[in-house]
Amino acid sequence: MASSKSTKAPFLGKTTKADVPADLFGEDFHQSLVHEAARADANSRRRGTASTLTRGEVSMTTAKAWRQKGTGRARVGALSVPNRYGGGAAFGPKPRHYTVKVNRKARRKAMRSALSVHAERGSVAIVKATDFETPSTKSAAEALQKWGARRSTLIVILGDETGLLKSFRNIPRVDVMEVGAVGVVDVIGAASIVISEGALDVLAQRAGTAEAPKTEAGTKGADASGTVDGKDGG
Repeated sequence: MASSKSTKAPFLGKTTKADVPADLFGEDFHQSLVHEAARADANSRRRGTASTLTRGEVSMTTAKAWRQKGTGRARVGALSVPNRYGGGAAFGPKPRHYTVKVNRKARRKAMRSALSVHAERGSVAIVKATDFETPSTKSAAEALQKWGARRSTLIVILGDETGLLKSFRNIPRVDVMEVGAVGVVDVIGAASIVISEGALDVLAQRAGTAEAPKTEAGTKGADASGTVDGKDGG
């Protein structure tokens, strides 16, 4: 991990650079943790609603197809068996969940590791929400081109930064996501990543490198592990 307290990342559309937490972008790469967290993120987004009918659920007569003897044909029973057309599925899917549990520390370390890869190859930039208070897709596209963003690009914003959302959402191969919905699979799946200043602070909290701001309500619900009401926001 980097020894300095901060590192540099360029401001999108500007020549100046921003100070970003080194402990957020200076983690060594941990392939197994990143794979585990990315797999869990992808699985959690599956709806799990695929369903097939078994032989007991298909709408079909239960009568014997023809009599047992005297026809010269092989004996046969119900037509709902899986090996007949229109029969039920033998081992088809049923509704289920695909959730995979990942330990909190492992998930946070995987996020730091994924972000550090972008920092190492220079594919992360910071954007000021105030620069796009008036939405402009043209200005956003020019800023990305000037920076040399690789496609596909992930834009991480706060939920109330609508100017950034409207500016970047219509650019091809650019995805805009609220910081609370961003997972490890999104970070490693993007060739470039742009983070707003407000989202950077939230991302640091989710990755366990910064403390969440203490409020009166949050202090009452926080436990010894730093979670609120038994839930982890990271």
